[in-house]
Amino acid sequence: MSEALNAFEARSAKEIIARRTALELKNGMVVNLGIGLPTLIPQYLPSDIRVTIQSENGIIGLDKVQDDTRHPHITDASGKLAAVASGGAFIDSVTSFGLIRGGHVDVTILGSLQVDQEGSLANWMIPGKKTPGMGGAMDLLAGVRQVIVAMEHTARGIPKILKKCTLPLTAVHCVTKIITEMCVFNVTDTGLVLTELNPQYTIDDVQAVTEAEFAISKNLTEMNIV
Repeated sequence: MSEALNAFEARSAKEIIARRTALELKNGMVVNLGIGLPTLIPQYLPSDIRVTIQSENGIIGLDKVQDDTRHPHITDASGKLAAVASGGAFIDSVTSFGLIRGGHVDVTILGSLQVDQEGSLANWMIPGKKTPGMGGAMDLLAGVRQVIVAMEHTARGIPKILKKCTLPLTAVHCVTKIITEMCVFNVTDTGLVLTELNPQYTIDDVQAVTEAEFAISKNLTEMNIV
């Protein structure tokens, strides 16, 4: 068994996704992280990478530590306890959304209920269930340069990557990349392209749990979580 395969088998699906997604972040980026799995990503950033984490509720420069109980009056946009990194700042909501709408946030990383082969995304409500509202997701998806969906490939075995989303859309044609525990898809003008594959799975495995149609890159590589 290869060393790379051992590395995957020793980790949970969420950790695999967070580790792989962390490799998308480059020095100097301004990054917005969604609720849930995306908040795990900063702890897996390579030691030489420095990014500024923005929270739409009015923080620029969130600390990488999550649920920080040292500062019980500071929360991120999801309402979880947070802290501000050295050099960070509190800003008003108008300025915060001005950064987003003005294209000054390089990438947002979000979870999703569904995403489709056209790059449309549904992540804010399930009809009939109580929801507090869309929050800042609509602005982020319209204003940010890159939109990465980081999510588990299925929900209890049901595909989440579809030909067309069936839940209410958050935004259309906005996603640039999808990262799951099984693989990585680039979203192109002609549809999804499989670019990386977790060595635990085959292409047939991916096809079996993906409703969307996708092409396979000629340069398909093994997924990296180092």
